[in-house]
Amino acid sequence: MVVRGNCFCICDSGTCNWWFFMGNCRSGNPTDNIIVNHDFYKGLYSWHPNCCNGFIVSANSGNRVGLSPKSGGNYAVIKNRTEHWQGLEQDITSKISPGSTYSVSACVGVSGPLSGSTDVMATLKLLNHGSGASYMFIGKTSVSKGKWEMVEGIFSLPTVPNQVIFYLEGPPPGVELLIDSVVIRCPSSSKSESTSIGCSAVGDEVIINPQFENGLSNWSGRGCQVVLHDSMADGKIVPETGKFFASASERTQNWNGIQQEITGRVQRKLAYNVTAVVRIFGNNVTTATIQATLWVHTPDRGEQYIGIGKVQATDKDWVQLQGKFLLNGSPSRVIIYLEGPPPGTDILVNALSVKHAEKIPPLPPPIIENPDYGVNMVTNSQLSDGTNGWFPLGNCNLSAASGSPKILPPMARDSLGVHEPLSGRYILVKNRTQTWMGPAQMITDKLKLFLTYQVSAWVRIGSGASGPQNVNVALGVDNQWVNGGQAEIKDGRWHEIGGSFRIEKQPLKVMVYVQGPAAGVDLMVAGLQIFPVDRVARFKHLARQTDKTRKRDIILQFSGSESSSLFGTSVTVMQTQNSFPIGSCINRTNIENEDFVDFFVKNFNWAVFGNELKWYWTEPQRGNFNYKDADDMVALCQNNKIETRGHCIFWEVQSTVQQWIQALNKNDLMKAVQNRLTGLLTRYKGKFRHYDVNNEMLHGSFYQDRLGKDIRTYMFKTANQLDPSATLFVNDYHVEDGRDTRSYPEKYIEQILDLQQQGAPVGGIGIQGHIDNPVGPIVCSALDKLGVLGLPIWFTELDVSSLNEHIRGEDLEVMLREAFAHPAVEGVMLWGFWELFMSRDNAHLVDAEGEINEAGKRFLALKHEWLSHAHGRIDIQGQFEFRGFHGTYVVEVETESNKVSRTFVVDKGDSPLVVSIDL
Repeated sequence: MVVRGNCFCICDSGTCNWWFFMGNCRSGNPTDNIIVNHDFYKGLYSWHPNCCNGFIVSANSGNRVGLSPKSGGNYAVIKNRTEHWQGLEQDITSKISPGSTYSVSACVGVSGPLSGSTDVMATLKLLNHGSGASYMFIGKTSVSKGKWEMVEGIFSLPTVPNQVIFYLEGPPPGVELLIDSVVIRCPSSSKSESTSIGCSAVGDEVIINPQFENGLSNWSGRGCQVVLHDSMADGKIVPETGKFFASASERTQNWNGIQQEITGRVQRKLAYNVTAVVRIFGNNVTTATIQATLWVHTPDRGEQYIGIGKVQATDKDWVQLQGKFLLNGSPSRVIIYLEGPPPGTDILVNALSVKHAEKIPPLPPPIIENPDYGVNMVTNSQLSDGTNGWFPLGNCNLSAASGSPKILPPMARDSLGVHEPLSGRYILVKNRTQTWMGPAQMITDKLKLFLTYQVSAWVRIGSGASGPQNVNVALGVDNQWVNGGQAEIKDGRWHEIGGSFRIEKQPLKVMVYVQGPAAGVDLMVAGLQIFPVDRVARFKHLARQTDKTRKRDIILQFSGSESSSLFGTSVTVMQTQNSFPIGSCINRTNIENEDFVDFFVKNFNWAVFGNELKWYWTEPQRGNFNYKDADDMVALCQNNKIETRGHCIFWEVQSTVQQWIQALNKNDLMKAVQNRLTGLLTRYKGKFRHYDVNNEMLHGSFYQDRLGKDIRTYMFKTANQLDPSATLFVNDYHVEDGRDTRSYPEKYIEQILDLQQQGAPVGGIGIQGHIDNPVGPIVCSALDKLGVLGLPIWFTELDVSSLNEHIRGEDLEVMLREAFAHPAVEGVMLWGFWELFMSRDNAHLVDAEGEINEAGKRFLALKHEWLSHAHGRIDIQGQFEFRGFHGTYVVEVETESNKVSRTFVVDKGDSPLVVSIDL
């Protein structure tokens, strides 16, 4: 408890707990300083020393307390202070609006009997009749004699009390408080006057004492001790920069570390970069992950942990940790801390900085000269010159043989069209003693940056294999493995491999090689092709396919009292919404950001929740349920007429299963599964149009291993009984890109048919779509194969990633056009669109602070392209004909007497749709 005059507030560790709200300035000029006499030009007019005395020092007063005015004018000296809370105050009640946000900047110093430094704080005293006073902390800074420092912070009041008093306080009794200037205005205002007159703010640094120049001031241990050092380990560890570093020691948990509270120094909806210089020490650990984390407490939602960034640290050298974060909502407390290494290992920190992220100009669109679309980069692919141009990778033997297919693999044919037949010759690889041994070729000088290359080959294996063999076309790019496509081979037939890759940084060397079967198994490779794909040509093909799949002829038949005079009347048709579902992943924290919600509601008509419906979120501990987050998100979607997918009821991959579930015996696990089904589907019956019943069953088998094969069918059957209105999906990844032998289309089909044969009501096929450098014919081939089942296909988690926004937009366009053109695809869900709230970096369409990037512009342009508009005149039969996309339309007709507007809907259909419109 801290006593302030005749009032008190309850405090935690000496710092008052306070609510922190953010809003928009709603009255007054945002550039106006609400403080009267902010630079003491009028002496102490409007200011009041609080139970102490004050006087003014001017530039020509002889510098009586050891500091010259920073403004060149006056500053205030507050003396005779007998309590730390005594300082200078001003009543600002009439200047404050409820819900508005204000920034505070005060230039302060100290004088008198002080060794070292002390804190100066900016505080609000809030008075209401009948309820006494409460206090709101705004910000503080560490000050030493002979130097001006800046106190900065922000505040907002949801309601304005009877009296709002701003004051500065903090130094010990007997120490004089010096105040050069005070500015309070909206954060949107121009640079503060106190900054313009030279107060020493360190850029926009959020962290106080970021390099420990003031010892451990403002730093503390999170469950451990923090110690200041100038060196360690007999002088072997010294700071990389500055004079000091800190250690977090006596750590007993991974989450223990060094922390600083940054409440009030970070604003919502602004992105911040975090940089830390770190290393580890002790406990015989030579390498460990150090992570920067944000702990956030909000009044309505409790605590959150936000991962910022991490780095692999060593005990040998300092390394740099980098990350970025953004707060969507209005936290009451925010603490940044470092964590991660095992207990007993010290975290060493030389510096930690948090600054508002500067906007980095986007990379320009790449210029690719002479792309040579369709030209094979592989030398002597037809083996017309034996094995010249090829070399064995490892101690194996290469020879040329005859008897391979003479036609291109199907996916290559779809890209290349009419092409020379293959020679029928292949490379035979014998005496393989390692899986990576096979034929290889250097192609470094033949590749161009930013071009997407398709990979195609026929492969076969010899006898002697025990079980299925994985054959892979790989690229060694500066000693890094790049997956060019792979296939699982179970027999002696020739199999197609199809894949893709792209290089965005200039390599020193690139080697292509074929590998995979077990040692001792012969490998055969025929017709290896690596060629750049012409996406524009593919888009033209898809436009024709789209016209057949997503459009229909429409005849508007007009009638009415004026029908005899309608001939020649002007008609305007505008499509307001395409019926093809395009949705996005959202998270609970996103819906606190008005800008995010605005973009989401305007541009998507479906939603899927990133985590909030998953079992580990709704029941993190046994019997401890959290449905509030999902409830809030369902309400948002319902209020905006947005359909929702339920992702997911179960997740078959063991690493995603809560520890308490993994610890259950078989009987208790079965009961938990039953309770999960009943609890979730009863609560949300009729609210989710789709459910992913058991996520990623091609990549995991936790429930099946413990409860038997029938458990998957049981999950589908029970879900269907509890909510018959929902379509039940399987959902998995890498189905569409040829890169994963666990989830290629044939294996997915086999799983779906097996479930159906057991009576599971599988109603839809989910292809996640986390894809890199997509190639249309490869994606389309997977869709064609899965389409045979006759079930609706959805891309459920689509994202693409590239540092270059133009390339990212092009990749996204490939995927959206392929999906929109294919008759089996009935919807697309993006796995997010907002920076810092996506599972992959460099995949966003909108940056953290709401600016639409080049990929986002490409997305919006496609949505606009897929809206049909028509204009013309009614013919002699009283009709107007056009061809348009399926969806909702508005037609406007201007007759001689009035203007008439009608709405109609175009559904799927092969025959022309006749729409009767009575005027």
